[in-house]
Amino acid sequence: MSAPQATEQLVAPPSTGTGRMHRPVRAVVALAELLAAGAAVWAAFWAWPRGFSTITTVIAEGTVLESQRIYGNWLAAAIGFGTVAALLVLDAVRQVLLAVRARPRRARKDKASGGDPGAAPAARPEANSDAAADASEAVSDARVSGDD
Repeated sequence: MSAPQATEQLVAPPSTGTGRMHRPVRAVVALAELLAAGAAVWAAFWAWPRGFSTITTVIAEGTVLESQRIYGNWLAAAIGFGTVAALLVLDAVRQVLLAVRARPRRARKDKASGGDPGAAPAARPEANSDAAADASEAVSDARVSGDD
């Protein structure tokens, strides 16, 4: 007794997405990101000098003491704004590349099938008779029910 033979072929499920990456709207998104990156750079330059202050003290004998106070919150904000600007520019470049360069692949024309990309390539005439005989034997063997 032998195991039953599978008669159905496994088929991949159909695609659920459009699979299309070329969308010109991405260029508008990139422009908005570049504007936001410009605002973040401006904010970084605005916040950086607020992180330092000079304190001047005059003591009894006329000696002037100067010291610098560093405010870490302003410096951290400036560094954060710069980081956000860099990430926005990086994503804007990605958006532009997706808007301009990524296009759906065109089907290549097969020379042997006469330009139909879905058609099977044409076989050599001398191999057709042998290939047809082998294929018919393989199909008849695959449809055996398993009742020996």
